[in-house]
Amino acid sequence: MRKVLAVVRREIMSRVTTRAFLIGTFLGPVLMMGFWTLPILLSKRDTGPKRIAIVDASSGQLGVRLEAALGGARRGDGDDARAAYAITRIPAIDRAASVRDSLLPLTNGTSAAPAAYDGILVVTDSVLSTGNLSYLGTNVGSPTAMRELQRAATSAVQGERLEATGVSPAVVMQALAPVDLRTLKVSDGRLTAESGEASFLLAYVMSFVLYLALILYGVQIMSAVVEEKTSRIVEVLVSSMRPFELLMGKVIGVGMVGLLQIGIWAGTATLVGTNAGRIAQLMGASSSAAANLPIPTMSPALLTVFLAFFVLGFLFYSALYAAVGSMCNSTQETQQASTPVTLMIAGGLVTMFALLNEPNGALARTLSLVPPLAPFVTPVRYSLSPLPIGEVLLSVAAMVVGLMAVVWFAARIYRVGILSYGKKPTFGEVWRWVRAS
Repeated sequence: MRKVLAVVRREIMSRVTTRAFLIGTFLGPVLMMGFWTLPILLSKRDTGPKRIAIVDASSGQLGVRLEAALGGARRGDGDDARAAYAITRIPAIDRAASVRDSLLPLTNGTSAAPAAYDGILVVTDSVLSTGNLSYLGTNVGSPTAMRELQRAATSAVQGERLEATGVSPAVVMQALAPVDLRTLKVSDGRLTAESGEASFLLAYVMSFVLYLALILYGVQIMSAVVEEKTSRIVEVLVSSMRPFELLMGKVIGVGMVGLLQIGIWAGTATLVGTNAGRIAQLMGASSSAAANLPIPTMSPALLTVFLAFFVLGFLFYSALYAAVGSMCNSTQETQQASTPVTLMIAGGLVTMFALLNEPNGALARTLSLVPPLAPFVTPVRYSLSPLPIGEVLLSVAAMVVGLMAVVWFAARIYRVGILSYGKKPTFGEVWRWVRAS
């Protein structure tokens, strides 16, 4: 055991003291905070209404309806709602082109002389028949702004069409009003403030982080094994300890480094999610600005489940990567030899999408007991719908059994492979290594 701890200590110190580890560990929370605060900062910027000039060349009431529809449009909800547009309607029957051209210079503002208008909306009678409405502005490159403008203009055009056919626009618009489906998550029989989008985002982020960690740290172990083998350092190491002790020391040491990094990232996500409203207020934004963002919250129980299966999954796949490294004589050989292990990890990521519709179905329960997939399946299921403790423990037990089998299998390959040089072994030779006593 003392020799294993020595290898563990060496693997930890050789990695946590590197510049790459320090940058990656602390850059993750910084980027996380940046991705979360950027929408809030953008919501605070340019909060004034867009100034739009309506060039009304229509003979009916379409221009008036557009002015009323755009003037009544709001951004935000509740007390934070504000006017989306400041409208100026200019009658221009039979002279739409000349009025439009005269207004174009007024949209070209500078820091010394701000623009009088952000855009120009040209309205003619042909809009009712063709549905084509012209807008000329400086913000046409914003898809969100154009969708908001199109939505408000569509209601006005539809109202004018209905009025022309003798149908009451108010009655029809009320009947055709869209339904806003608000989704809220239920956890342990209690209603939470987390939305459906936040639940999906949490499941996706957890799966993707686990996928990246297994790939990155697994490849590190595999490369380290190949490097020690090609430099013949491993011959010195196995002269003072058993190959199994060396294997476990490497896997546990690198696993603890990965657990430290993932723990810092997950802890940051938990703090941000639980204190979203307070952070928004410190930034000078309203709490509703944070509430409208799909920010997932990670409960302590979910954090525990995620980290537990991260450890089990890491040990499982790292042992396989170490076995692959021991069979190869160069880094180029490992790229092809590690493909089956990488495909298993990718398969675990893909199963996340199959669980979104039915996280407690028979397929999800079955996959939770499959060791290669359980590190992905069980945490995702728990994030979507908390599982009974018995089901979680059963998944852990299946993972432990699978881990013991994989470690036994990998140790037998590692024991022979690290001292084998020359050509890459065939499948039959590897099988003989496993069967050797």
